Amino acid sequence: MFHQDLTPIGGSLLLSFIVAALPIATVLVMLGILRRPAWQASVGGLVVGLVTAILFWRMPVFLAVDSTLNGMVFALWPVMWIAVNALLLYNIAVESGRFDAFRQWILDNLPPDRRIVLIVVGFCFGALLEGIAGFGSTIAISSSLLILVGWEPLEAVTYSLIFDTAPVAYGALGIPVTVLGAITHLPAAQLGAMIGRQLPFLAFLLPFYVMGVFGGRRSIAALWPLLLIAGGSFALIQFGVSNYFDYRLTDVFASLGSLIITVLFLRVWRPKPDPMFAAKTDLHPSAVSMSAAAAPRLSPWQGWIPWIVVSVVVIAWTQLGLSAIGRRTISWPGLDKAVYITLYHKSYAAVWSFEPLSTGTAILFAAVLTALLFRVSPRRFVACAVTTWRQVRIAVMTVSVIMGLAFLMNFSGMTYTLGDGAAHLGLFFAFVSAFLGWVAVALSGSDTSGNALFGNLQVVAAHQLGLDPLLFAATGSSGGVLGKMISPQNISTGVSVTPLKGQEGLVFSKTFKHSIILTTLLGLIAVLQQFVFHWMVPH
Repeated sequence: MFHQDLTPIGGSLLLSFIVAALPIATVLVMLGILRRPAWQASVGGLVVGLVTAILFWRMPVFLAVDSTLNGMVFALWPVMWIAVNALLLYNIAVESGRFDAFRQWILDNLPPDRRIVLIVVGFCFGALLEGIAGFGSTIAISSSLLILVGWEPLEAVTYSLIFDTAPVAYGALGIPVTVLGAITHLPAAQLGAMIGRQLPFLAFLLPFYVMGVFGGRRSIAALWPLLLIAGGSFALIQFGVSNYFDYRLTDVFASLGSLIITVLFLRVWRPKPDPMFAAKTDLHPSAVSMSAAAAPRLSPWQGWIPWIVVSVVVIAWTQLGLSAIGRRTISWPGLDKAVYITLYHKSYAAVWSFEPLSTGTAILFAAVLTALLFRVSPRRFVACAVTTWRQVRIAVMTVSVIMGLAFLMNFSGMTYTLGDGAAHLGLFFAFVSAFLGWVAVALSGSDTSGNALFGNLQVVAAHQLGLDPLLFAATGSSGGVLGKMISPQNISTGVSVTPLKGQEGLVFSKTFKHSIILTTLLGLIAVLQQFVFHWMVPH
């Protein structure tokens, strides 16, 4: 059995911490400074990770390769299975003319102001998509819609990524919180409630923050009632559902509630028209390199049908427990129980759960059902599938490679060296806790994976330092959502249907500073909740 060494570099935790961070630094530098495509940055990080794990952490070559393959397979199923089918549904909506109808509904029912469309689509509608699917598909769909009303692709993707942070912790019907509870042995309901006492502050702030970055004080002054309604309604519902109803339905209710309340508010209040931010009405789906079939003009309300269908299907699928049918738990050959986690004093279980009827399959079912409703022929359906594959094949490779790196760092012990180093910061850990979650999700692309990676470490460190374990398990998850806007997987999938494919480094450079700023804010919230407002922690 391979025993992880937490301090392989001269027995020094500091030096070992620095070397363990090299694979992550490689990815970030190649993306943000060298502006390389995400797949190249991911491959570069994996190469550095393999060399570091084998030479410095003395991980056997077979185990290093095997753990990387384990991560790659996990990336393919279930992660990319969800994203691919969500984009297939999107392409069916485009092919049938319903996506253009959705755009027309926006133009008919919202003021012709790109800033308002950003709030409704990027924030409210994007949160609904994240709650259902996530894994980058949210960014692809939201940004495509924004581009069709006159947004520049880079701005559309950047602001969609920033807004996507609000719902991530409860994405895919609360799975990240459920996993965090299982990993930490803390009540999932209380973890969901605690996260619901942190993220609403950010959710309320985000519309003001994004509008300030995009349009400055002028836009905030012009739109503050709308920003208050959109952010306030989302935050209040997110808090209420997570604390007093069911954390698994937090995203669905918060996004739908905010969407409905915001649209109704715009029936009675509209800002003064500003030509600088006027939406464009003369664009066609070809503006974002889509091949929409020629179709007669449809009633704009039909544009909602694909998203209503997938919402109903995924919620019903989850509530009926269909994903458990046919589930197989597979011990990964040669890797399961072959590694000893020194930090936790136990062997590392390498188990892959294969669910043929997972959430991705539910979305595929919704796509097929939508195609039948819209009378999309089998030939056109296959054409949509081919288009989807062409759009996401590079993203699939990118996600597979970066997830392979995440698993390699886990099994070699590099991740635990990073976590142990953070835990030795003393009470400063109360602030750094959010950044641990940030690193985990930036690397793995998933708040679920980030919780599995560092969730227990947060609890162990909190106990050692006399801090509240529930608070910091939740803080890691909340911090993770802010790492998603710089995750290579999320960015790569998000740009897959836009003209920015291959320019992920440019997007990364736009979102990085916002990710740091917002994570810093969350860290301060956690410090206040531990030392000043501890009554906010549920017990």
